[in-house]
Amino acid sequence: MSQAPIWTGVSVFMQSAIAGAKTVTGITKANPGVAAATANGYSNGDYVLLLAQGMKEVNNRMFRVSGAATDSFSLEGEDTTGYSTFSSGSAQKVTFGNTFSNFASVSVSGGEPDKIDATTIHDTIKKIRYGMFSAIEFAIQAQWNLSDAGFQAAIAASKLKAERAFMFVFESGERMVFNGTVSASGVPTGSTGQIAVSPIGISVNGVPTYYSS
Repeated sequence: MSQAPIWTGVSVFMQSAIAGAKTVTGITKANPGVAAATANGYSNGDYVLLLAQGMKEVNNRMFRVSGAATDSFSLEGEDTTGYSTFSSGSAQKVTFGNTFSNFASVSVSGGEPDKIDATTIHDTIKKIRYGMFSAIEFAIQAQWNLSDAGFQAAIAASKLKAERAFMFVFESGERMVFNGTVSASGVPTGSTGQIAVSPIGISVNGVPTYYSS
């Protein structure tokens, strides 16, 4: 059994550019799901932001391209068999050109469903149904380093209240990609004798996608 990755040697990238939208006319219910997009120009290994109506499970999520063809591409590793029926959507290729080197800590909250009481007067034990999931929130403490290109790009995105795609790559090869809205004031904080830090928040749109390598 392989060991779990460690929070050391982690590379963190943020979107520096996003290409124009390619119309997606269909996504199959298969493993992996295959998206139909005429003359998409994608290559295997590209990352795309997918926006979808109908198939809500893939909406506002990042995927790595596999099985690239002139008019279609696969959502690598994504089993869409049990997903809702796709009606319309688009894909945009993302370039991860901003790199961070100043993250001191990362914590995550959210992702839990509302618990809805579905108990009737006929039951003797309570019944719970799961409702909407809360937004996943990243709370990052970054060293206040104004020469860090990623840090500056996050501040710029925050001023615009803009969405950006992110990718975390562990030393062991595992990676996580997601799209989210950035909050980064750039204001330094800390205490006597400690390194100045500045908070970066990311509210994830949709859910992250994970790859083992």
